[in-house]
Formats: sequence, structure tokens, C-alpha cells
Amino acid sequence: MPIPDHVVSLRARIGTDLLWLPGVSAVVRDGDHRLLLGRRADSGQWALPSGILDPGEEPAVGIAREILEETAVAVEVVGIVGVFATPVVTYPNGDRTAYLDTLFRARPVSPEAARAARVADDESLEVGWFAAHELPEDLASSTRERLDREREFLAADGDAALFARPEES
Repeated sequence: MPIPDHVVSLRARIGTDLLWLPGVSAVVRDGDHRLLLGRRADSGQWALPSGILDPGEEPAVGIAREILEETAVAVEVVGIVGVFATPVVTYPNGDRTAYLDTLFRARPVSPEAARAARVADDESLEVGWFAAHELPEDLASSTRERLDREREFLAADGDAALFARPEES
């Protein structure tokens, strides 16, 4: 997965120091309520589509772009589930990053768009639709957290939520 040019430029100035980036992720369900997941090339785990925004990019536009780039599925964004900060991630090269993630709900623009699901870039090894009772065992913990947040969102009658992670002592 290539590092975006704007991040490379920032890294040239700050090295591996902590970098906050705007992230986007989405719970994408088709007409049969199946969940769109991709098996990540970096970890081998199944995860929701996600990515970082390009400078000046609107978040809903960015997640629709990421989903299309990763899975070849054209989507319409239907709402925001919540906004939260991720834990710090340390990459193998030592770069430290945390994300301010906007979690969206989205759906394919058509049944044909849903059927187009396939690996569309080098970030995924596999792409597929999964029923709620048939999720892969090797689901990324970040995806489990986001699905929990979607359940909280639905239990709150669709009110977007701001999540607070307790401070570590």
C-alpha cells in the first residue's frame, strides 16, 4: 500500500513522531443485509473498508472513493454512525499514527453494483459479502468495535454518536 504523497511530505518533516490523520470507514450492507468486508493485505484480517482523506476531501466523498478503490462497489453514503479517535498505531517502519475516524453507513447504488465486489487494488487479498451470523473468525478488532458502534447507533434510533474512550492511567 503506497503512502499518500501528502503523508510522505509530512513524514519528511516529523519523522516517525505521532501524526493525526482524518480517517473514514463504513459499514456497507447490501439489499440482503450482508456486510461488505475485505481481507487486508497488511494483516490478513477481514475488515470494513476504510482509509484516509486526501487534503480538502469531503469525508463522505472520501469513503465512497475508498470503497470503490478497494472493492469496486459503487455506494451511496446514507449517514454517519459516529466520530471517534483510534488508538495509536505503530507501523513496522516505526511511524506512529492515530486517526480521527468518521464511521459511515453506506449501501451499493444498485444490485449490479453489489455484484461487482472484487479485489480492486493491492490493499485487499479478498473481498466478500457476509451475513451477520457468518462473519469471519479472523475479523479485525477495529471492525468488531465499529460494528458494536453501529449497534449502539441503531439502538439510539439512528442518532450519530460521539464516542469517548476512557483515559488510560
